[in-house]
Amino acid sequence: MGELHLVHGSDESLLGQAMVELVRRLVGEADRSLMVSDLTLDGEDVTVGQLVGEAQTPPFLTDKRVVIGRGADLLDADALAILKPYLEHPLDSTDLVLVHPGKPRKALLDVIKAAGGIAMATDVGSTRRDRVAFVEEQVAASGVRLTTGASALLVDQLGEDVNRLTGLLDTITATYGAAGIRLDVDDLMPFLGDAGGVPPWDLTDAIDRGDRPTALGALARMSGAGGRHPLQVMAVLHAHYGRLLRLDGSGAQNEAAAGEILGIRGFGARKALERSRAMGSGPVHEAIQLLAQADLDLRGQRELPEQAVLEVLVARLCRLSGSRGPARPARR
Repeated sequence: MGELHLVHGSDESLLGQAMVELVRRLVGEADRSLMVSDLTLDGEDVTVGQLVGEAQTPPFLTDKRVVIGRGADLLDADALAILKPYLEHPLDSTDLVLVHPGKPRKALLDVIKAAGGIAMATDVGSTRRDRVAFVEEQVAASGVRLTTGASALLVDQLGEDVNRLTGLLDTITATYGAAGIRLDVDDLMPFLGDAGGVPPWDLTDAIDRGDRPTALGALARMSGAGGRHPLQVMAVLHAHYGRLLRLDGSGAQNEAAAGEILGIRGFGARKALERSRAMGSGPVHEAIQLLAQADLDLRGQRELPEQAVLEVLVARLCRLSGSRGPARPARR
């Protein structure tokens, strides 16, 4: 029985890596040039009808064929009507792989599911937990063995740039072998290179804790590997403290009321409400003033390097967050 796959994701690099691994598995030791037919749908020169025709073609000098259909985002209702009859009666000797940039529509997912196919998302989730799970899964699949400390270092160093992971693991495997020794932090360090970018909440969470070293580190990675312009960083901070300002004096007593004011729901509303209460009115208003002055400095009021303006701002915001001192555990 032939396999049916829908591989989708918005990160072109991760999507490409997933396709390389999948096709490698499907082809195995056979001759790729005889097995694989790779089409890119465009709706004109290459249509879904041609894709179906390829899928219906028996193999020649091999046991099976692998047919790849890129551009599956073009599969609208009319195209799916052409594809569905084949999926209901597929050729056993054909493995069909559809490649979809971005998030597929429900109609396409339903068709794949009804045909017994596998939909594989290549995007990594937005949280640290998602990144940890992705890195651990890829490391395990590569055969590389890491200590707990080395694994944590790898996640921290990659940050958002998880598309670097495959190349890094290939280099490690070439050096130590797929079943090599268990690598510790010192063994891993020479392979890591520069730290990758980090998501905006790494910065705002560190500021909220009053953790200046971590906040400045997150700022450096957002501005460096993350490639964020200073005004983009300012937009992140404005949005964060703007929520706190809107809640200040609003009378919101619970998550639902905060969400109604902010136009968001769930964890984000609860987190903003808790932070607004923890800071208090004075520090929130002072933070807004610091942001306003930094905006002026970035636009040339004072001749200061842009990164210096951001670093001073972040340090001052951390001081505000920690101005009430660390919370003490209640005595029992």
